[in-house]
Amino acid sequence: MNNKGDTMNQNNDQNAQQINIELGEKEAEGIYSNLAIITHSPAEFVIDFTRVVPGVPKARVLSRIITTPQHAKMLMRALKDNIDKFESRFGEIKIDNQPSPQFGFISGDKNEKVN
Repeated sequence: MNNKGDTMNQNNDQNAQQINIELGEKEAEGIYSNLAIITHSPAEFVIDFTRVVPGVPKARVLSRIITTPQHAKMLMRALKDNIDKFESRFGEIKIDNQPSPQFGFISGDKNEKVN
């Protein structure tokens, strides 16, 4: 039996950095969003979260996340992993009966300028 792999895993565990993340009271409440607009440039991804209310023609951006392409891809993988776990526990998430095509997550135009 070779314990070399076990020793390497233990070393990696010991070298792993722990980050203490604080969650403020306001942030803990969260913000409900039913629409995200995603745009990108060569250097960053911008995700604008908003809430669309039926009968109200205007929506305000409630939160904007700006991140690197690498972090955007890691976020996508983490979301996929969590969706897979959710669906294995609670069943498939159905998205084909959306109330309106404008609700949900959309991608911005590739040629659109990002601020």
